[in-house]
Amino acid sequence: MDELAGMVGDPLMQRALLAALLVGLAAPVVGTYLVQRRLSLLGDGVGHVALTGVALGWLVGSVMGLVPQDALAVPGAIVVAVIGAVVIELVRERGRTSGDVALALMFYGGIAGGVLLISIAGGTSANLMAYLFGSISTVSRGDLGLTVALTALILVVGVGLRTALFAVSHDEEFAHAAGLPVRALNVATAVVAALTVTVSMRVVGLLLVSALMIVPVAVAQLVAASFARTMSLAMAIGVVVCVTGLSLTYWYDLSPGATIVVLAVGVYTVVALVRPLVQRRRPVDPHPQVPDDVRVAA
Repeated sequence: MDELAGMVGDPLMQRALLAALLVGLAAPVVGTYLVQRRLSLLGDGVGHVALTGVALGWLVGSVMGLVPQDALAVPGAIVVAVIGAVVIELVRERGRTSGDVALALMFYGGIAGGVLLISIAGGTSANLMAYLFGSISTVSRGDLGLTVALTALILVVGVGLRTALFAVSHDEEFAHAAGLPVRALNVATAVVAALTVTVSMRVVGLLLVSALMIVPVAVAQLVAASFARTMSLAMAIGVVVCVTGLSLTYWYDLSPGATIVVLAVGVYTVVALVRPLVQRRRPVDPHPQVPDDVRVAA
């Protein structure tokens, strides 16, 4: 209990736990739409592009003589990630290239651009490691305030527009016929995905953020029967694995991002193994559409 009280009372851990809770809450919201649209790797693509934004912010900060040099790294990541996500959505919509090719271009171009720009700024690839794999111990009050604001925006769009976004993600032709602004909703999904990547950057890192967006949703899909329940359960799983994983790193010398993702994958593995056993024990109704197809005489 004393160690637990010490962890909760530590100002650094307070900021880190709040950041982890917010990221665990927001990431699965966007991931639910990406899984529905079969764009599970979009988070990876945007994450790689965001690395270019980090290096660009570092370069601008270096030219302006800011202290620290990476003061503009997060704003740079936000701007470049949003632009990259919107571009990939417009390219996908117009059919100029297939989605997987566009994502591959983002993967390779993002990493190469980040490494090139950081070298121009006078840094090394090692300076990008905290952004690639997460460094939640460096979360400042300013970072936390930005995380709160972006998480609120993600939840407002992702949850507030859930019905319309689900319609577009499930069937674009039906959404067009229903009179929904399909392009605007698709762009909104891309922008929210980019914001989610940048929000999660400090917690799990750009290389692992896609796992936090997708794995909780995959777990929820194994047990939930509706889109709304899938999203709610995925959010709960995201919060639990983020807070639990971060708490473990307080007592053990582990990487927070890797620990969180491994926990999420572990939860998926357990649920996937237990689910068939539970389903076998349930009686199967041969006529589920008939409410009372068999009556037992008294």
